[in-house]
Amino acid sequence: MTLLRPPNSKEAPKKSAQLPPLTLGTPILVEEHTPCTYHPSILPPELACRLFYTMLSMSDGWQRNKWWLFDRVVESPHRTSFFVRRPEQASAEKGSLDMQEAAQYWYAYNGRTTGPPDPFPPALEEACQIIERVVNAEMHKRQRYPLEWAGEVDHDENGTADHVLWRANVAASNCYEGAKESVGPHSDQLTYLGPYPTIASLSLGTSRMFRLREVIPTGEKDERSARTFNVPLTHNSLMIMHSSTQERYKHSIPPQSSLDLFYPPFPPPPELRNDVDKLPGFRSSARGDASNARINVTFRFYRPDFRAQTTPRCKCGVPCILRPDMKNRYTAPLPGKHDSSGTGDAEAGSGGARRDMVAKYWWTCYAGAQNDGKGCGLWRVMDVKAEGRGPFVGPL
Repeated sequence: MTLLRPPNSKEAPKKSAQLPPLTLGTPILVEEHTPCTYHPSILPPELACRLFYTMLSMSDGWQRNKWWLFDRVVESPHRTSFFVRRPEQASAEKGSLDMQEAAQYWYAYNGRTTGPPDPFPPALEEACQIIERVVNAEMHKRQRYPLEWAGEVDHDENGTADHVLWRANVAASNCYEGAKESVGPHSDQLTYLGPYPTIASLSLGTSRMFRLREVIPTGEKDERSARTFNVPLTHNSLMIMHSSTQERYKHSIPPQSSLDLFYPPFPPPPELRNDVDKLPGFRSSARGDASNARINVTFRFYRPDFRAQTTPRCKCGVPCILRPDMKNRYTAPLPGKHDSSGTGDAEAGSGGARRDMVAKYWWTCYAGAQNDGKGCGLWRVMDVKAEGRGPFVGPL
């Protein structure tokens, strides 16, 4: 006997094919598939080693952050710290950021106040000057998003004018000791960075995998699926997360089953040569001193139009955080190659005619992360005109 079943009135929607992870092992592949650029051997080798030793020796005093997640306290599986560049200049400049407050509420601390931030040590300042030049050169090659900071004109000692798009005035530093220390998928809060920020991430020490995965907009989930991109970050390499990375992707450093030890090619600076065995993650071997630690320094530009004094406060009395609406984006038409508005396709290497733009950003309470999981629930859309933000690259 044959059993007959009436035909379905509606066919189930077809799910998009799941894409396998893709390892991007060269700068060309990174630029082709992501809104990032990868720069190996970014610093002079001696400086890279000196900075690694310097930051690793300081990392003993860095903290593991703790915050409430639902009904329990969780702890970050890596140590972290925060540095401010030239704090004496920052306090004297008109319209500068209140770096003290910004440091107290920076993204990784999830609302927990901290002490005064440390200034850049000399080796970090030396590296920063090199990285600033590279980042600005890369940004000048790219078409930009309307809500990016418009930049400023700077004059060198010879009076030559230069259009500066990005200045690293703060740095967040992380220490991953061993293969299991990690950070989960996240996008960086934009509270002081503003929309479409550029972040320069320097890797020192042992190699670790950097993972990127796009957040697919709600309206496109049936059409396409996200792909995971893995980028091996080697010693003395720079990953520049260009504009739209924080709006469209989440990134992470996943735990690994094993890792290759790092053998510094240069000796430590004189002040640390008698204490190498005390450095976190260092051990002696037949090949010499080796380390299982990775130091990551993310250089950031805290925008003057998003300085700490302008950050809205929620009912809990702490600064709100700024988030992009990652799941609702719209496609803007692409201008011509010679468009002067700066609103062209910011996806280098995309090869297509799509340009994803975030529809809105919102300010939200995040006090619950440090208040037994209880916040006031404040939520409001950012209005850049009413809040007096800018100048921006393009029209609003």
